[in-house]
Amino acid sequence: MALEITDSNFEEVVLQSDKPVLVDFWAPWCGPCRTVGPIIDEVADLYKDKAVVGKLNVDDNQTYAGKYGIRSIPTILLFQNGEIQDRFVGVSAKEVYSNALESVLTS
Repeated sequence: MALEITDSNFEEVVLQSDKPVLVDFWAPWCGPCRTVGPIIDEVADLYKDKAVVGKLNVDDNQTYAGKYGIRSIPTILLFQNGEIQDRFVGVSAKEVYSNALESVLTS
């Protein structure tokens, strides 16, 4: 299950993490977000020991959504060492997120 990320824990959980972090920017009213949500949960389970995978509700947490220019949801950002490594907009297959995580884990 993906971790809940908020404006108050974003810096600690995402920016200061020593592991890669995949963040799903979403909202409850967004249909495509409901499609990608279970995929993100699966990725979280697959990478629970190697990476942090979380979800940030943009309705409740607008600070970092604004800071990273989230204009469409779902948007999934991949961070490593506090820096964005990749960005995905819309729904993608589990393999897309897994491959992105693998690429930063093996670099």
